[in-house]
Amino acid sequence: MKLYYHPLSTYSQKTLIAFHEKGIAFEPELVTLMTPEGRAAYTAIYPLCKIPLLKPSDDWMVPESSIIIEYLEDKFPGTPRLIPVAGGDTTRQVRFMDRMADLYLNDPVRELTLQKVGFRAPDEEAAAVARNTIRVTYDHLDKRLSGQEWLCGEFSMADCAAIPPLFYAQIVAPFADRPHLQRYWERAQRRPSYARVMQEFVPIWEDMQAGSAAAE
Repeated sequence: MKLYYHPLSTYSQKTLIAFHEKGIAFEPELVTLMTPEGRAAYTAIYPLCKIPLLKPSDDWMVPESSIIIEYLEDKFPGTPRLIPVAGGDTTRQVRFMDRMADLYLNDPVRELTLQKVGFRAPDEEAAAVARNTIRVTYDHLDKRLSGQEWLCGEFSMADCAAIPPLFYAQIVAPFADRPHLQRYWERAQRRPSYARVMQEFVPIWEDMQAGSAAAE
């Protein structure tokens, strides 16, 4: 079972957290999209050229981070659950918060981060939209976390989605003024599954930042 991913990708990190939470082994396949050769090689595997991508077998692909986690839930029922099996409001809440984390936290944080590191041209209009979306999302998350440690009570797919963008968010849209969200982030960094993910991607991020500073 191969997982195509990149350590800096938040959607890849979301999937990696789920794998580590469940203790499921996989064959890592690092994808390099920053070079023409790397992009061409991956496009030949997956024409949409998005990561992560899970290949349980040579003739079967499972794309998209949430769908990969859903697949793991179905195929490995004896592992810790990230989506409640009971159904009803609890299950819907996990799926809703997963989508909210992807669309209204991860994506606008990604926009600001790509502009900051120079991978995307400065666009103040897009940045303003992103900052406003993040502000509204922070308010909701901070209120939600005021009475519980994780977004839906127990650690779930929603947390797998929300935690990775917070690393970049603390740089491009600091949230220290949201005390419950700040404590959530501190808690997340101590979670073994995410700590393991950080061990891989933080050195790469720091090297990239050091290289950018040296080039200035």
